[in-house]
Amino acid sequence: MSIMSDKWIREQALNHQMISPFSDRQHRDGVISYGLSSYGYDARVSEEFKIFTDVDSVTVDPKNFEPASFVDRPGPICIIPPNSFALARTVEYFRIPEDVLVICLGKSTYARCGIIVNVTPLEPGWEGHVTLEFSNTTPLPAKIYANEGACQFLFFQGNERCEVSYKDRKGKYMKQEGVTLPKL
Repeated sequence: MSIMSDKWIREQALNHQMISPFSDRQHRDGVISYGLSSYGYDARVSEEFKIFTDVDSVTVDPKNFEPASFVDRPGPICIIPPNSFALARTVEYFRIPEDVLVICLGKSTYARCGIIVNVTPLEPGWEGHVTLEFSNTTPLPAKIYANEGACQFLFFQGNERCEVSYKDRKGKYMKQEGVTLPKL
């Protein structure tokens, strides 16, 4: 399994719509960087945010998730309360080839402020907007900037196509649009 270069990522994005919209260079002037890097792609967070709230004092249960646990806060900036988290989604829509595994890592600019983006895989054959989880580990409110870089995706190509892809097994998060809450 090899990590794939900017040349490969660009070719897949432009010729096979692996990333759409696609930025073939790093944008960094006055923004948290996004776009194609040497061995990855820095995706942007959209203006669609769901902030965790305890207003209704519900129990967080991944098998029976209560949507009232979140409040919608669309806009160019999201303020995450201290020691809380928010869900968002990427601006980019991804279509992962069936011989590729993608790993999402948080950006160091946010990590250095105590804001953590969950590490998550994009499995072979998966497609959709990626739902992002931002955790504010600080005792202070934290800002997230929409339409700027939020995380980096690293692409690893396997030595052959897997026997059963995410698409083949009809995964529950296939072709998700918008911020997607937990499903069982």
